[in-house]
Amino acid sequence: MHISWKKLAIALAILPFVVVLAAWIGFFNVGASSGHWKITEWFLHFAMRSAVRTYALAVDVPEALPRHAIQPAAGHFARGCAICHGAPGEPRSPVVTRMLPQPPDLAGTVGEWTDAQLFRLVKHGVRFTGMPAWPAQERDDEVWAMVAFLRELPSMDEATYRDLAYGERLAPPAGVAGILRQALADCARCHGEDGLGRGPAIPVLAGQSEAYLLESLRAYAAGGRASGMMSLPAIAAGSHLWPDLARHFAALPTTDPDGGGDPALVRRGKEIAGRGVKAASVPACLGCHGRQDRSPLYPSIAGQPERYIEAQLGLFRAGKRGGTRFGHLMANAAKGLTNEDIRALAAYFSLPAASSATGVQ
Repeated sequence: MHISWKKLAIALAILPFVVVLAAWIGFFNVGASSGHWKITEWFLHFAMRSAVRTYALAVDVPEALPRHAIQPAAGHFARGCAICHGAPGEPRSPVVTRMLPQPPDLAGTVGEWTDAQLFRLVKHGVRFTGMPAWPAQERDDEVWAMVAFLRELPSMDEATYRDLAYGERLAPPAGVAGILRQALADCARCHGEDGLGRGPAIPVLAGQSEAYLLESLRAYAAGGRASGMMSLPAIAAGSHLWPDLARHFAALPTTDPDGGGDPALVRRGKEIAGRGVKAASVPACLGCHGRQDRSPLYPSIAGQPERYIEAQLGLFRAGKRGGTRFGHLMANAAKGLTNEDIRALAAYFSLPAASSATGVQ
């Protein structure tokens, strides 16, 4: 049987209308009680893996994964990922096992992907599967923290996971109950019951001003300060609890940070903090953060973890942190900082010596 080019062209022209007609009359079954045809399922997985492999070629992989930041990543995983993918000691929900396609048990599958491919999957998600994109697309640092956590997941036991994801379950403060109690427990996953933070990537909340903490919660919930790890708990707590949360952590006592650090780097950081970098239009940090009468919306940065300070200054310099009414001031101040300047400031402000210079009590 001979098919002319004319007949083939007519058939191809008609095909789209046939497909639309089939969709209009409801020929395609979209029910979730059964899966795709085997050939369809194979093709979709083939297309997904091929796309991830191709787009991952453009991912700039860091020399080392940020394993110092896996604790907040674990907290986020427990809140938003474990319900579908499971976790050590936490099997997937029976409802999730009825999903089509079924979310994989990541402890057994992360080894199939490279770091770049995992980054692509975590940041952008996968269409038609229920796998969402990262809530804050600007925060590649958070995505890499999650990749670092996923790399640890296959060898992680239940006790280690629960400690990372939830921390200790201590008695709540007197008079605290109900939904505020749960909100504080969610905060304590990363910030600790004492507000001092549970890792080098987590800020100290204890002793910060109530006004600053409240302003920050508003910024996270509204998306003005981008963070996939903070926006979800801020929104979940609800604006009616934000003042209580801010009041609670502002009232907690602070402690002196640990000593250490490269003396030359600390000296350079102290110089920038006190004098700025005139040639790069960087003002003195202590001009705002070191005054006793500073605005309550200016945070106390003395004694914050070195890794945290370094990361936040990098975000300010890149224009990826803001949201509060004075955020633009820090973005402008950080533009002229070099990587070495940022490391020096982080080393200085993380030390006890910075406390007296910044008027911290």
